[in-house]
Amino acid sequence: MGKFVSNTEEFFEFCKENEVEFVDFRFTDIKGAWHHISYRMSAVTNDQLNFGMPFDGSSIDAWQPINKSDMILKPSVETAFLDPFTADSTIIVICSVYDIYKEEMYAKCPRSIAKASLKYLAEANVGDVAYFGPENEYFIFEDVKVKDAPNESSYSVDTEDGDWNRSIDIEGGNMAHISGNKGGYFPAAPVDKGVDLRAETMLILEQIGLTVMLGHHEVAQGQHEIGIVYDTLVEAADNVQKLKYVVKMVTHLNGKTATFMPKPIHGDNGNGMHVHQSIWKDGVNTFYTEGNYGNLSDEARWYAGGIFKHAFAIAAFTNASTNSYKRLVPGFEAPSILTYSAQNRSAACRVPYGAGAPATRLEMRFPDSTANPYLAFAAMMMAGIDGIKNKMEPVGPMDEDLFELTLDEIREKDIPQMPATLRMAVEGLIKDHKFLQPVFTEDFITTYQHYQYERQIWPYEQRPTAFEFKSTYSC
Repeated sequence: MGKFVSNTEEFFEFCKENEVEFVDFRFTDIKGAWHHISYRMSAVTNDQLNFGMPFDGSSIDAWQPINKSDMILKPSVETAFLDPFTADSTIIVICSVYDIYKEEMYAKCPRSIAKASLKYLAEANVGDVAYFGPENEYFIFEDVKVKDAPNESSYSVDTEDGDWNRSIDIEGGNMAHISGNKGGYFPAAPVDKGVDLRAETMLILEQIGLTVMLGHHEVAQGQHEIGIVYDTLVEAADNVQKLKYVVKMVTHLNGKTATFMPKPIHGDNGNGMHVHQSIWKDGVNTFYTEGNYGNLSDEARWYAGGIFKHAFAIAAFTNASTNSYKRLVPGFEAPSILTYSAQNRSAACRVPYGAGAPATRLEMRFPDSTANPYLAFAAMMMAGIDGIKNKMEPVGPMDEDLFELTLDEIREKDIPQMPATLRMAVEGLIKDHKFLQPVFTEDFITTYQHYQYERQIWPYEQRPTAFEFKSTYSC
């Protein structure tokens, strides 16, 4: 589908043609959440689009102090699309953030960091284009309840697909067409109850400019996936933000709720964000060499080696929540073993089958959607560039079913693994982040690790759980 406008002149023409009443400027925080401010269309000028609008950076978590709070939103008009959900005609424009104190793009703005990583790609003489193709899985629930108090905590989720609903009383009768635990991969209706909801979502994604390929029910109860076409690094991250917005809104307006949380259901598969990636230079895919294993070039192999070498630090961005590591356990198709393989989905890096020169790529299968896409994509690419520059060889290839290996066998074969907790990942980032610089500044790394400890790690580690009562109360 592509862009609706390419410059400010086209932007104003497009707004006039569509009788736009409001311009919604959006930007992404460290966590990956969208924030926005809505301007009346009559108040938006050409100068604002070119030079930006002021906002309070101190009110965004982990950004500016109160005494240096003024920041500038710098719109990218080529990202503009009509909001399909507002009552009044509204156009959304994605922004980066400008630092007025240093007179440069803001070092803590994820989108600005992603842009800087592309500049580094060219300066390193590794490539001039980076393509990323994320696959974001999500759950749809009919009901979600959460309690988090000093003396009690609980959650409950409910989906029509749930095994627990096979015997309940339902008005009009229980039809019993339920996918159940790990039974949801590609079933047809009536077992797949999400056909119409996914179709509506796919059509709206196309309406806002994304190119949609497919949609299907995933393995877990209530789990779904919609596939969109890959794009260049920053645009691919923009597309993740658009996808998550549309999925959540369509589901919400249909009386349900969607989540990209990695592991909301114990004992069933979790949500991943598999990320396909390749580096191109002068119009040529540098990851392709015909006749090699999986048609992978040395550069592609070294790229994977760089990601594996820095896997703990990378995980702080690609698997950015404590919940992420409940997904990365054996038995649920979540690869945590750091090797590569053609076709084998149990490896952390898969080389997709049958890819020729244009399509040869690496699929990193460990990330999930709690990642800020701008930071995750940039961090993986920076690690990959480091791997290419230093010719880092990854473990592998390994074509056996790695899910069948015991922990003892993994240790005996000396196969590296992903970190087991967010604490391990963040500690890895603290010890190993030189490869991210100068794109990720020292100040940003310090801010990010404090943010993760204060918002995720310490609160999680301090809370007793129902399982702990079950396993230790009577000791």
